[in-house]
Amino acid sequence: MPQAPSRPHRRPAPSQGSIRLETDRNKRSFAFLLLDRFTMMAFASAIEPLRLANQVSGRDLYDWQLVSEGQRDVTCSNGTVFRTDIGLEELARDSTVLVCGGIDVAEAITKPVLNWLRREARRGAAMGGLCTGAWALAEAGLLDGRRTTIHWENTDAFGEDFPDVELTRSVFVIDGNRLSTAGGTASIDLMLRLIAIDHGEQLANTVADQMIHSSIRTDRDSQRLSIPTRIGVRHPKLAQVIGQMESNIEEPISPATLATEVGMSARQLERLFRRYLNRSPKRYYMELRLQKARNLLMQTEMSVINVAMACGFASPSHFSKCYRAHYQTTPYRERGTSGGGDLGGGDLGTAPEADH
Repeated sequence: MPQAPSRPHRRPAPSQGSIRLETDRNKRSFAFLLLDRFTMMAFASAIEPLRLANQVSGRDLYDWQLVSEGQRDVTCSNGTVFRTDIGLEELARDSTVLVCGGIDVAEAITKPVLNWLRREARRGAAMGGLCTGAWALAEAGLLDGRRTTIHWENTDAFGEDFPDVELTRSVFVIDGNRLSTAGGTASIDLMLRLIAIDHGEQLANTVADQMIHSSIRTDRDSQRLSIPTRIGVRHPKLAQVIGQMESNIEEPISPATLATEVGMSARQLERLFRRYLNRSPKRYYMELRLQKARNLLMQTEMSVINVAMACGFASPSHFSKCYRAHYQTTPYRERGTSGGGDLGGGDLGTAPEADH
């Protein structure tokens, strides 16, 4: 298995796109805590702006170390093995700690890591999470009452597990000394913002130009594509209805009500969905609900009955039937557990059901 080369420690030489800095500020140090199966893209997108800031300025503005529990090698999501520089107990003070998360982040978080994060927080360290790294900070209780973001695939589970954290859909968030990104190339935008804060917009723009990053996003930008872009259809009423569906999973809205809200009849809405999406509004809504249910089953410890309730199903038996029809497996088998008593036929309410 390939190993990532250790980072060079030589002083950077100015590049062709170099600039002269008018201020002389202290060097900022970063510690990247690598969790098992962390995402390479989010990690590389955070380090490269720092490297380029050093390169184009001709100065050591930033340095960084790779940290792991026990200073062990860590395998990222694409199979590359990273040799880390130090263990948890060796980190010098005054470093900004960035937790690099990825796939199955909850399984990658250990008690020693949580204790270490809490200890660093008590010291006043700035901390952040890349991709799903915010999960570790929330698990350690370091995001209560704070704003944060996480990859959109994990928002449902994160919201259920950490109700005291204000979760946003932004590409990145800076809330005091807590930082977070949604993953992927959003790390570039966060680091460019930090570079701008530290050394000015000119250096940040020069780094962005070096990275062919032509549009720098802010913390006001959403991480997901717009609904018309995602579905490949530019129809304002269709997008409005889908937006309502996505916002009302726990308490589904009837197709008739959705149609009324956009000034259409139920029959017109039916034709609109079948024309552009080749399925009925009920079917599309059901698929959204089942997708959220699958995320909750895979990413949380919620009971099956609670997952059913969170996704608007009137009974666990109907939830199981719909889930099996769509995914060809039961909710319990999806999670890898045996069926139990909480999948009985008890009524959970009167939320409207959808076809499947």
